[in-house]
Parts: sequence; C-alpha cells; structure tokens
Amino acid sequence: MSNITFSMIKPDAVEAGNSGAILKMIEEAGFKIQAMKKLWLTRERAGQFYEVHKERPFYGDLCEYMSSGPIIAFVAEKDNAVADFRELIGATNPQEAAEGTIRKLFAKDISANAIHGSDSDENAAIEAGFFFSRLERF
Repeated sequence: MSNITFSMIKPDAVEAGNSGAILKMIEEAGFKIQAMKKLWLTRERAGQFYEVHKERPFYGDLCEYMSSGPIIAFVAEKDNAVADFRELIGATNPQEAAEGTIRKLFAKDISANAIHGSDSDENAAIEAGFFFSRLERF
C-alpha cells in the first residue's frame, strides 16, 4: 500500500472553474498536495498517457478530450491514498457516483467526468512519473 496517488482535474472541470472547489474537497479529506502543475496536453502526450487504452474504442475520443483544454495534474499524499482517493472521487459514471463525491458534484457525464484518479499503487507511481520528475520529492 502506497501513500501517494496521482490525479488530474480534467478539461471540463478546469474550464467550468471547479478546480478550486475540487482541490478544497481533496485537502479537506486529509490529502496533502505534494506536486502540482497546470498544463495543456498535446494530443500526442494524451495518447502516450492513455496508451494502455489504445485498443479500446473510446481511445481516440479520450485523447481528443484530454487535449481540448488545460488540466491540473497533481500528486496527493495520505495513508491508503489510492483507495481513499477513488472513494472521494466516486464512480466513473457520475450517475452511479455516491452523493457528495467529486464526480457526483462536478462531472458532466461519463466522458467529461471532472477528474482522473489512479486505480492502483503501481499506476499511481507510473502516472506521477509521467508528469513529474523523479527528482521532485513526493
């Protein structure tokens, strides 16, 4: 079990001005932001990040969406970070997300679902390394 997770506030939530409210919820849930940056992914970089989904039918649309506007990428720290963060953000489909979760409150739909959260300790480390130098401490 790791004490970090990786997340991105997605273009829909950034454009809607929800980044501050989302980050506040994350910090109020006991997470400490250890690294953070706002950036605009190129389609190529989005494709590299989501390469694991390359063979899936939604891959092209996902890459297009994730490169459609700025994102906020960050590493958050807390005991049991991955599991606790996934509980905080809610189900991928906001219609199925629990009340009070980030996706229930801020997601538009299953595609524009406001936030990404790592699904395992291993992926948290890989995803954090995609955006942040290993020289950065988190």
